[in-house]
Amino acid sequence: MGLLVIRPGLLTTVQDLGRWGHQHRGVPVSGAMDTTSHRLANCLVGNPASSATLEVTVTGVELVFDAPTVFAVAGADFELSLDDVPVAMNHRFAAGAKQTLRFGSRLAGARAYLAFAGGVDVPEVLGSRSTHVASGMGGLAGRALRAGDRLAVGVSPEQQLKRTQRTNGLTPLPSEGVRVRVLEGPDTDVFSEGEMARLCSTRYRVTPESNRMGYRLDGHRLARSNPDDPLSSGIPNGSVQVPTSGEPIVLLADRQTVGGYPRIATVISADLPVVGQLMVSHWIEFETCSYETARRALVALEQSLIA
Repeated sequence: MGLLVIRPGLLTTVQDLGRWGHQHRGVPVSGAMDTTSHRLANCLVGNPASSATLEVTVTGVELVFDAPTVFAVAGADFELSLDDVPVAMNHRFAAGAKQTLRFGSRLAGARAYLAFAGGVDVPEVLGSRSTHVASGMGGLAGRALRAGDRLAVGVSPEQQLKRTQRTNGLTPLPSEGVRVRVLEGPDTDVFSEGEMARLCSTRYRVTPESNRMGYRLDGHRLARSNPDDPLSSGIPNGSVQVPTSGEPIVLLADRQTVGGYPRIATVISADLPVVGQLMVSHWIEFETCSYETARRALVALEQSLIA
């Protein structure tokens, strides 16, 4: 069982929940930019959350199924059709052999997740099927999909699904931008007085230099009281790092494992999925919150995935 890629879209890659446990060796985590939508798509077709999906970025794909399978799409809102018959987002559908799935216009958000019962079956590399394009690791030959590619789909598990559809997805889809919550970073003492407040009172724009590694932001340039960079240390997902230019970078799925630029803030885990739905020219604003607020938000998100 598998599928043939007719139209690959702007950047369509195989992703799962990431390549964890190897950052001490300099291996990036990668994985889905919007893990909530990735997990929802897998849930709809009865897969474990860790199964590989296709992350479809900004422009959609066109695929032909070699054999009957079950699929679902969650995340960014696209017009979808199966053999020219409209199908809905956040629903589970059965496709027959030789049927064609087409993504049409994108209505909101930046990244959709296409799950197949049994998952996308590519070789695991260091325990993950995620694609890290910069290093050529994982996925299909370490790269984005191309027209003419064939992908295998795993055998669907025999199980009774709890849920076959949802009215809406779980990740809010920004039309122009989003306000997200952050915790103060470990290097706030490097910055001049009041810069944390300025970070949280500025509307930044995602620049064209952005990618899955991080969003470079255009807006207020943050000033330092100490010109020296701190010692290099580990970089968690959502770190807001500030290079010498003063322009913040929100580090994301394909981020480097360590870095020496100071980190003024960290986007909370519950808000990272909506950050993953931003695209170039969208705006982003920040507001600080407490650790307890961040914890409660993450608990609420996890509960929504199992409801």
